[in-house]
Amino acid sequence: MKYPEAEAIFEEFDIRVVPANVVPAVRETRAVATLHRIAKRYGKDHARFIVMTFAETANSQGSINEHSLWAVSDMVRLAEKNFPALMTTDVSSWFSFFDSIPFGWMQLWSEDTDGIVPKRFVLVGMIYERMKRVFGPLHSEPDLFDDRRRA
Repeated sequence: MKYPEAEAIFEEFDIRVVPANVVPAVRETRAVATLHRIAKRYGKDHARFIVMTFAETANSQGSINEHSLWAVSDMVRLAEKNFPALMTTDVSSWFSFFDSIPFGWMQLWSEDTDGIVPKRFVLVGMIYERMKRVFGPLHSEPDLFDDRRRA
């Protein structure tokens, strides 16, 4: 089935859509139907921002699939709710954040939960925990007893 609007969004950001029998390389995806579903549920601008997040952050361009698209969609909605300034006046920090996390590794780690916990939810948890540390209230005054203190 063809999804011309979703394909156009990927094309706009120079992300190539490959057939289902091809393993996607960097800046390639097979998840056109997923982007179509996200756009249908949350709107075309939301879908464009998700794809822009992958396109503008080198650290995640090799991981554009169903689970990662939904996870970034969830993160956009979480950030709009919990860190509104990040999404309205500091979008460059959003991209810097996604460039700083080990996105591909996190996706690989989420594979361990296959069949037990949906990978999308595992990714969201790992990303949100990091986002909360970078943009949340503990950023300026960290907890000295935190087991993941920054060096």
